[in-house]
Amino acid sequence: MPDEPQVTEEQAEEGGDEVAALQAERDELFARLQRLAAEFDNFRKRNARESAALTQRANERLVKELIPILDDLGRALEAATEHEEAKLEDGVRLVHRSLADVLTKEGLAEIETHGKFDPHVHEALLSQPSDEEEGSVIEVVQKGYKLGDKVLRPARVVVAGPPIHDA
Repeated sequence: MPDEPQVTEEQAEEGGDEVAALQAERDELFARLQRLAAEFDNFRKRNARESAALTQRANERLVKELIPILDDLGRALEAATEHEEAKLEDGVRLVHRSLADVLTKEGLAEIETHGKFDPHVHEALLSQPSDEEEGSVIEVVQKGYKLGDKVLRPARVVVAGPPIHDA
């Protein structure tokens, strides 16, 4: 058959060498890919361990600071069993102040509730007629708190509505 190209033995050998070279390159790339995947998996696991350890250390530090407050609460409860109301009140005030100081040191701040209602930091429970400026906070039902710039709990407030006019 004269139309079919004839492949010489030399050409077949060159093609075989080329195929073998491509297979070797493929095998090398596959091995590199497997090593890279293993390295990434090790990195991910190491990062997760370090993150867990960091969280553990942060929690440990905070809990250590809260232990004296727990002790103060215990003393306040002991005073309550002895019916020493004045000591109980003083103890509770001491515990409250201690806890507030620890939380403030950790970055906790009370949300400001004076002035205009701010939907980013306040939660309006209701609006009631008032002589105050409409839209201003007239009562705080529950304090709100921020940790840094993040609102942990919005302040729950009552907002001044339009005044009622007698007809």
